[in-house]
Amino acid sequence: MGRYPDLTVDRDAVLFGASTHDVGKALHPEELVGPGSMHEEAGRDLLLDRGFQPALARFAATHASWDGPGVTVEELLVSTADKVWKDKRVPHLEDTLVRALASVTGRESWEEYLALDDLVRLGADAGRRLAFQSAFPVRP
Repeated sequence: MGRYPDLTVDRDAVLFGASTHDVGKALHPEELVGPGSMHEEAGRDLLLDRGFQPALARFAATHASWDGPGVTVEELLVSTADKVWKDKRVPHLEDTLVRALASVTGRESWEEYLALDDLVRLGADAGRRLAFQSAFPVRP
């Protein structure tokens, strides 16, 4: 992984999690336009019921809880991608990911933060994306 040759990450799982973490909103469409967390467990259960492995379905339930015991780098990456999509900065989440990366690389946390900060800035186009999504309102 370029900057992180010693970091073992299930890339396919991260991509799957980033793509499906909000699938439970199909069952709770009110959460497409408003706050709520009912979609999290519902999404995991939906994926499990459709035959997906628990290791993949977990992202639907864990993408909003990154400070629990045993959180994986994959879960931190999916959670961070969810926030970057909306150009939302969550210091506690970013700090947790930075600490995890620094523990693998042996680099200082500030070095990992600067590298992450460059990537998180990719979310700066969120306004355009979110405006496009809003152009197609959902009526629960």
